[in-house]
Amino acid sequence: MSTATLHFHGELATLAGGEYAQFSTARRASLKDVVESHGVPHTEVYGLAVNGQPAGFGHIPAGAQPVDIFPADVPVDVTRPHLERPVLDRARFIADANVGRLATYLRLLGFDTLYDPTYQDAHIAELAAATGRILLTRDRGLLQRRIVTWGRLVPSSEPVEQARDVVRFFGLAALAEPFVRCLRCNAPLEGASKASVLHLLEPRTRKYYEAFARCPGCGKVYWAGSHHGKIEDMFRMLTI
Repeated sequence: MSTATLHFHGELATLAGGEYAQFSTARRASLKDVVESHGVPHTEVYGLAVNGQPAGFGHIPAGAQPVDIFPADVPVDVTRPHLERPVLDRARFIADANVGRLATYLRLLGFDTLYDPTYQDAHIAELAAATGRILLTRDRGLLQRRIVTWGRLVPSSEPVEQARDVVRFFGLAALAEPFVRCLRCNAPLEGASKASVLHLLEPRTRKYYEAFARCPGCGKVYWAGSHHGKIEDMFRMLTI
């Protein structure tokens, strides 16, 4: 029986539970299946080599050839080719229910991020594939779905650290722009005259503020109120 060695490089060793693992090539299996059987979703893999030669996810290893599995070189530019992934025109996201706060923070930073806690896993995966979005989750099984090409297994359970990880991983700090997207429904905000939203404002807001924006989707009104400074502080924290 032939036994080959998997070498998980960088952060992938943590996901796999160790830098090296053995597998039997007696059972024909693609590299995607072999790697994922050791707990590493294919979305986290950015390079494969068999016996020192580049390989793809569909390659079926044979014999005792060593297999190297490489993580991304950070930051990842989604507008350039990467291992068996379609090139994207920009970074857009879809988040599942276990990283809901992350979706809010990405919207705060101005990034197009779909999120609905009622979405089922199959629907999230289909939306990610159909709309060219990066799937963000802490669920390894969701990222292992074959239809998913772009994703990030979010390492932290803390939302601020999750957002910082996504910004760092995809090199987004310079592209962030606060106060341009609705935090509730993700739509780009539009300028609104005070007269057009006057009936929606509290008395103190009517008295002290003149500049407003409104979401064309859900109708939520935004202005630079007392919370504005806290949001700016959060923006700076997320883009460090």
